[in-house]
Amino acid sequence: EVQLVESGGGLVQPGGSLRLTCTASGFDFSTYTMTWLRQIPGKASEWVSSINPKGTIATYTDSVKGRFTLSRDNAKSTLYLQMNSLKSEDTAVYYCGYAANRGQGTQVTVSS
Repeated sequence: EVQLVESGGGLVQPGGSLRLTCTASGFDFSTYTMTWLRQIPGKASEWVSSINPKGTIATYTDSVKGRFTLSRDNAKSTLYLQMNSLKSEDTAVYYCGYAANRGQGTQVTVSS
């Protein structure tokens, strides 16, 4: 059974940092491009970042470039999203996923 479990979300002030973690199981993690999406209730989900299977190439949506860093540890089947200089507009539920699968999400709230 495929499982994707996100963690690390929370409430942070503008300018603060969070690191999201996605722990994967039930599939060969090291062979898939992994992705983070985010969604505000009532709106369509937004692609945030992806990383290739080897972890050598990460791509980002323009709004997070220079602030977010995506990495992975294939030995641990774990994906990380380091989020710095957070803004209120980063507030959303963040999901990790691959293909058509995604986890249950973790809430990130940026507010003073």
